[in-house]
Amino acid sequence: MEHYMSAEFRISLFSAPLLNGAFSFYLFFWAYHTTRTRRLHSQSARWRSWVQPLALLMKLDPLVSSLSLYDIANTPGVAADVSHINSPAQVEGYAGEEQLGKALEGSDVVIIPAGVPRKPGMTRDDLFNINAGIVKSLCTAIANYCPHALVNMISNPVNSTVPIAAEVFKKAGTYDEKKLFGVTTLDVVRAKTFYAAKANVNVPVIGGHAGVTILPLFSQATPKSNNLSDEEIKALTKRTQDGGTEVVEAKAGKGSATLSMAYAGAVFADACLMGLNGVPDIVECTFVQSSVRLGKNGADEVLGLGPLLKPELKASIEKGIQFANRS
Repeated sequence: MEHYMSAEFRISLFSAPLLNGAFSFYLFFWAYHTTRTRRLHSQSARWRSWVQPLALLMKLDPLVSSLSLYDIANTPGVAADVSHINSPAQVEGYAGEEQLGKALEGSDVVIIPAGVPRKPGMTRDDLFNINAGIVKSLCTAIANYCPHALVNMISNPVNSTVPIAAEVFKKAGTYDEKKLFGVTTLDVVRAKTFYAAKANVNVPVIGGHAGVTILPLFSQATPKSNNLSDEEIKALTKRTQDGGTEVVEAKAGKGSATLSMAYAGAVFADACLMGLNGVPDIVECTFVQSSVRLGKNGADEVLGLGPLLKPELKASIEKGIQFANRS
């Protein structure tokens, strides 16, 4: 079994010269695309929650030239709304399975926040049976229509959906470990906030993206604080691990993390864009196959952190692989 874990990686995604440094993305529920530069696509079933804010943030990103939004329904209205914002990115909305290929075709970056959100008392594993099938279908389409795109996986449980994506791409003959990333940036954002309540700090977060598999390395935080006791570090770690539950409970079961998740998704996507645009030394934490050493079309390397694979994380990875390999 391949080993996956969240780790810091150095993005150095160099490509042919780009027109105005712009890129095209596809978000499953949103996509942004351009005919002469790069394209991003994103899809999700949650236009009513955090996907719309993410679309807004990507529309405002100066590195984006074209944004394509996709879902099974209602996407054209969201696209029309976002398109009125006076930023350069051109926006198109696609709805229905028959338009999925058009939305994805030529995408350079695909963001997948698709699936159902967490509900009160629901763990990430509870999401598996629904979201796993959605992710498998979407990755099959990616392999067909934009096999060379960077894929940012946000759909939970990330610990399992990233291995599902990898297995689908392997079967299609399009798997490139340099281009598949599980987005764990919200864990990093929370760790930074809880550590110092400031934006100018850095706390690496490794492991997975669920409960005890989330491992914030407060001992490696910068700037360092020599005043934290072991008890305080344990409390910070626990709060980071339970950040999603904290929000669900604060919303009295009427929602999960939306605005902070949209922000985190945009932060990681922008990091990918900067790397693609040749900006050096862009370092982010992400859930990747830990044996990779990425080159100029992906992360340059995974920064070694030793054998830290937790049993819970290993079980989630195996669960995703087994699901993907079913007929």
